[in-house]
Amino acid sequence: MFDTMTGTKIIGGLCGTLLVFLLANWAADELYDTSAAGGHGDGEEHARGYVIETGASEDAGPAEDGPSFEELFAQADAGAGERVFNKCKACHKVDGTNGTGPHLDGVVGRAVDAVDGFSYSGALEEHFDVWTPENLQAFLENPRSAAPGTKMSFAGLKDMEDRADVIAYLASLGG
Repeated sequence: MFDTMTGTKIIGGLCGTLLVFLLANWAADELYDTSAAGGHGDGEEHARGYVIETGASEDAGPAEDGPSFEELFAQADAGAGERVFNKCKACHKVDGTNGTGPHLDGVVGRAVDAVDGFSYSGALEEHFDVWTPENLQAFLENPRSAAPGTKMSFAGLKDMEDRADVIAYLASLGG
């Protein structure tokens, strides 16, 4: 029923199939080179696809689609910000003690890296000096891109209104 020759045929079939897939992958890489310089060492950049002219200039800048942060911050709801702050409670406290992250009571207007007893990465000082509402807004949108090298692993708050609300909540806590 199942002898040595059958096992050898099965293993040979699997190895042959793997070889066919590896050769097909190699051929596809040669035909459809995906490196920026074309893979030929000539330093030329090869374009992929076609450019469709739409008539819009590239230097037009991003379109504003709603109120600015300053307008949202002026109308921010600290109560709603307290609810948004629940996402931050895993690492930050507002009672003056440090958690995984530094305490955030009195953070608005405070110098960056100013909490005694907390070991900062040093990346924040390179990008910000004081936690103004505008600096907090930029940092909370995407901490990793606003301050590359920060130890904060939070993905950020994508909604500008949520950021304004949570900053208003933090501002209401004082120091």
